[in-house]
Formats: sequence, C-alpha cells, structure tokens
Amino acid sequence: MQIRDIGVLAAVIMIVAMLIIPLPTWLLSFLIIINMTLALLVLLTAMNMKEALEFSIFPTVILLLTLFRLGLSVSTTRAILAYGHAGDVVETFGNFVTGGNILVGLVIFLLLVIIQFIVITKGAERVAEVAARFTLDAMPGKQMSIDADLNAGVISEKEARERRNKVSGEADFYGAMDGATKFVKGDAIASIIMVGINLLFGMIIGMAQQGLSFGDAAMRFSILTVGDGLVSQIPALLMSTATGIVVTRATSEGNLGADITKQLFAQSKLLYVAGGTIFLLGLFTPIPFWITIPISAALIIGAYLMDHKKEETPEELLEFEEEVASDTMKSPENVVNLLNVDPIEFEFGYGLIPLVDAGQGGDLLDRVVMIRRQLALELGIVIPVVRIRDNIQLQPNEYRIKIKGNELAKGELLLDHYLAMSPGDDNSIDGIDTIEPSFGLPAKWISEQVKEDAEILGYTVVDPPSVVSTHLTEMIRANAHELLGRQETKQLLDHLRETYPILVDELTPNPLSIGEVQKVLARLLRENVSIRNLPIIFETLADYAKLTSDTDILTEYVRQALARQITSQFVNGQPSLKVITVSGKVEKLVSDSIQQTDHGNYLAMDPQESQFVLEAIAKEVERVSFTEQSPLILCSPGVRMYIRQLTERYFPQIPILSYNELDAAVEIQSVGVVNVE
Repeated sequence: MQIRDIGVLAAVIMIVAMLIIPLPTWLLSFLIIINMTLALLVLLTAMNMKEALEFSIFPTVILLLTLFRLGLSVSTTRAILAYGHAGDVVETFGNFVTGGNILVGLVIFLLLVIIQFIVITKGAERVAEVAARFTLDAMPGKQMSIDADLNAGVISEKEARERRNKVSGEADFYGAMDGATKFVKGDAIASIIMVGINLLFGMIIGMAQQGLSFGDAAMRFSILTVGDGLVSQIPALLMSTATGIVVTRATSEGNLGADITKQLFAQSKLLYVAGGTIFLLGLFTPIPFWITIPISAALIIGAYLMDHKKEETPEELLEFEEEVASDTMKSPENVVNLLNVDPIEFEFGYGLIPLVDAGQGGDLLDRVVMIRRQLALELGIVIPVVRIRDNIQLQPNEYRIKIKGNELAKGELLLDHYLAMSPGDDNSIDGIDTIEPSFGLPAKWISEQVKEDAEILGYTVVDPPSVVSTHLTEMIRANAHELLGRQETKQLLDHLRETYPILVDELTPNPLSIGEVQKVLARLLRENVSIRNLPIIFETLADYAKLTSDTDILTEYVRQALARQITSQFVNGQPSLKVITVSGKVEKLVSDSIQQTDHGNYLAMDPQESQFVLEAIAKEVERVSFTEQSPLILCSPGVRMYIRQLTERYFPQIPILSYNELDAAVEIQSVGVVNVE
C-alpha cells in the first residue's frame, strides 16, 4: 500500500474514533479548521470541473466529510457538556459572529440551517433524483447512438469503448448522487437536534453541577452552542452548495466561471438595458447616485467593449480560417489521408436516405450491428466497421457495396414497395420485374396492397431494409477472406494467447510466421469454413508445420481436423448426406496433371481435358439441382484442393469435400458421378 492509501485509511479510522474517544480542545480546533478547508476545496473543485465524471468520487467524499462533520459535532458536544469549553475556534465563532448578542447568533444559525435544508439540500436532492432517472432512461438510446456512429465509421472501436464507459459511469454517478444527497439532508437535521441538546442539557449541567446561575449558564452555553452550530453549518453549507452545482451542471467545454461569463454576458444589448435601468433607478428614486452610477457605467462600458470586439472578430476569424485551410491543403498529411481505403463501404443514392435516418424510421445502422455479430459467430472473425455514406453520383434508389475500395455488387430499391420471390413460375401477381440481388432469383417489386395476396400464394415477401441487409451479409460472407489480413490475424493471435499462451508460442513466430497463418485462415474462409475454433486449427498447424511449410497442404490437414464442423455445416439435421462423387478416372487425370516445384504444387491440366471435366461437373450439378438438392462434390483427399482450383472460377458456390473431411457417423448417399469419356 502507498502512503496516500494508508493516510486515507488512518483518516477514516480517526473519524470513527472521534465518536468514542474524547479529544483535547486544541485538537478539536485544529480539526474544525481542516473540516472548513476540505469543504472549501470541494466547492472550488465542483466549480471548476467541466463534466460530472471529472469528480466521480464526489458521492463518497460527501459521505466521508458528513461523517467527519458529525464526528466533530459529537466531540464538541461532549466537550461543551463535560468541560464547558470546546476550544478557541468554537468560542471565537460564538463571540465574534454574534457580536455579544445571543439572539442574533441563534437567528443566524437558524437562517443557515433553513437555507441549507429547505433551499439548497432539498433542491439538490430533487435534481439528483430526476437526473438519475433520466440518465438511466437515456442509456439504451445513447448505446444505440454509439453503435450507429461506430458502424458509420464516425468513431473508432477505442472511442466507442470510451463513450460506453462514460455513459455507464454517468449512470452510476447520478445514481450515487441521488443517495448521497440524503446524507446532506440528514446532516442538517442532526445539526438542529445537536444544537437543542447542547443548549438544553448545557444549561442543566451548568446550574446543577457547576453551580452557575440561570443567566450565567444560559450565556455561557448559548455562546458555545451557537459557535458549535456555526462551525458545523458553514462547512455543511459549502458541501450542499457543491452538491447543487454538481447535479445542476450539464456537460460543458469550460468551468463554471467561464460558462457564466460566456453565457450570462453574451448579449451586449441586454447589458445596455440593465445599465440604463440602474441609472434610471438612481435618477428617479432616493437611492444615492454614488451607488447606481458606478454599476450602470460598468455595464454600459462592458457592452461597448463587447460590441467593439465583435466587429473585429468575424474578419479575423475568416482570415484565420483561410490560413488554416491553405496550410492544411499544402501539408503532406492531408494527401496521405486520401490514401486510406475503407475495408467495407456501403454507398447509396439520396432516395435511400430514409434507410439510414433514424428520424425517418430507418434501422439500417442497427441491422449492420447485428450483421457484424452474426458473422463473428458464423465465421470467427471480427468484421471491420462498415462505412455508410451517401453518394450523389448514384441514382436516387441505387446502392453499391465495396470491399477494399472495389465495387463488388450493386442494387436498386423501391422503398415504398416489397420484394416478392415466387417459389415457382407463378406470375399471377402484379409488380415490377426485377432480380433478387443476393442470390440472383427472379422477383417482383409489389405494392403494399398486393402484399397479403402474394403471401397467400406462397411468395416470400421482404421489405427493402431486409433486402439490403441480406445482400450485405452475403457479400461480406463470400469475401471474408479478403478482410482477414496480417493485422487482423495478429489480433486473433493475441486473443487466443489469453487462454492458450503455450499453443500460440509453439506455433508463432516459428515454425510459421503470421503471414503463413493468415494464408491458412484465409483459405478456410474462402471456402466458407468458420475459423472460430482456433484452438483446433492451431493444434493441427503445430502438429504438421514441422513436416511441411506449404500452406495449401497445411490447409488440407486443418480441414480434416475440422471434419465434424464441416460435416454439420452441410448435414443440417438430415439422416444422410447426398453428394456427387468424382470417378477414379477423373481423379487420376487430375493427379497426373499436378506439377511439383520448389515453391509448391499446382495443377497444369491440358485445356481440352479441363473443359471435359468442367462440362461433366456442370452436367451433374444441373441434374442434381433439378431435384431441389444443393450440389456437393466428394473426392479423395489427395486431389481435393486441385479440383477446387479447377472449379473455383466456374462454380465458386459448390463445396468440394474429401472423404477425410466427413464424420464417420454420417451416412453418405451418392446421387451422381463426375466422369469423362
């Protein structure tokens, strides 16, 4: 523990001890001055903070200082009743403030209690209660706003995390302040009770035990009681004022003094009116001129100086802005910033603004948040922030999707229509013919009046936001391998190292570099294989990386280790898996065409033979598709990746699996064979 920690603990223990152990009067005087100093310091801190969280410890400070003040009150009460003396500070306040008149002292004390209890404490308590309630009610909206800014690319992940912590901190702070104001209120009530106890029992003790007359006892203990009440209520009043300032201040760019001078004296015309009113007050009333003239002159002169300053400010500001803009355009940093390319961009025409504008009911930003979460669970990578912006170069109802600055897809929406997709060739509903952008299916844009009829006929009807969300999801899923670079792979490694440090250290940087690991993960994502199960992937790489550094072969080993995952991806609860197998003749043809080099193996098949194989695959795929089954090609492990290389350009959506990638418990049913004459 540090010295300051020990000091705070010692102070808390001393406060508790004050409630039990009698203290000498000189120590009481010293602690009373410390109490006033701390209360003044809290007030000054509250006045100079810009936002509530800068003084987040304030509720706890209120509790500790209230306990400190009550401990002092108990100690001074004990000293007053036991010795008839509570130190020089208490007696000085009792004599100096009252001016020898006890009634005046009692009135001043009562006024301080009324001001603190009824005005400041009561108002601060109500404001804190309302602020806590509204802060808690506003939390969901603020969280959604942060997510929207994050998805739009306005803020970074770090800034979003800081803003979320700030929102949570504000809710905790105002909730604590709501309870802390009760301490201040209870302190005021306790002070009134203690004053009554000191005055009543002090007079009884003075007459019964000390032999004082009624007048002497009343004078003696009244002075001590008023002094004790004042030294207690002045710090309490400062704390109540600080509490009121904290709970009534909104977030600002300056402290209290800067805000008051900036906002209260912002309009010079009002200062002219106020100055003229004060001057007329001195002219037509008996109020002396020496009081009104200086105040009126100060207001009018201040207003004149403000106007003079405002006349010069716009020109200087415009000139300054031009200089800054000129310097910015000339700076090399400005050119460098233009080189940045967003990982994912969604651009839309001005007619699709309601999709994004929450004020018009648009929820696309919220949908993007869900898309990122969904793909993180499915693929095992953190999808980058989607940059959403309007583009006046597009048609009003047009949108396009970019990845790494390249346009991959575009589409067109009719916001006042629904997209209806028929399960067959039924064209019995009226609508505008179109193509569903995600899967290329024939569809129609229909009006809301036709929607119910289309659903009855078996059409799949979706709204425009769902069309965009599905299209964006499919494009990100199909191109996830492009979004996984070395930097993203390093982040996955760091995350895995938190739970599997030995596994990560064994694999990187030797025998595999981050770039080689990235190639394996990207190849898995390219074939829509989730990399969420990183421990199994790294265990496999650690086992086989010592045998080969060929990332293609390592990828095949990893796929075989993920056999259960890959199998469950295609079985979908069915009792058997229907596949198209590759004949031995085709596999031998592919195997004989493999060229081995120092830089890896590749397929070098004769173009005519390649054409024959592709035509055979297309024939079987088309035949199986007619039976409403998703085609899946099964082959031996040795040629799987080469058949994938052969078909990737022409049939990118058809999965190519090897026998070793299937779970032994799953029944395989062949529905076709790829063969060549």
